[in-house]
Amino acid sequence: MSKVITSEEVIKHNSNDSVWMVIRNDVYDVTSFLEEHPGGEETLLEVAGQDATQAFDDVGHSEDAKELLKKYKIGSLPPGETMPNVVPQQKPNCCEKVKQIVMVSSVVAGAILVAIVLRKYLASN
Repeated sequence: MSKVITSEEVIKHNSNDSVWMVIRNDVYDVTSFLEEHPGGEETLLEVAGQDATQAFDDVGHSEDAKELLKKYKIGSLPPGETMPNVVPQQKPNCCEKVKQIVMVSSVVAGAILVAIVLRKYLASN
């Protein structure tokens, strides 16, 4: 039988020293996994002490990652209890940053191309 851990207890574990999170009403202590996490420790710290189900699902973790997660399970929320709605601070994720870089690079490349074409056109006249 799984240990029952209240949402109030989970909320207390939201620092670099103790990182607990809830995924599908199961409680995980991922403190020892911070340095190993492929997405960086910041990714885990953003959802520390919170329900991380949506964040976990949004990333599309592999079956290996889902299997590894089992190692960190320390209990479950009481039946019928859910984590309070906590809206984490929105930060651009890596994909959004890449999109911004690609967009700026495209604009710069387009401007250079226009300058080259314009220069050749003016030189021929």
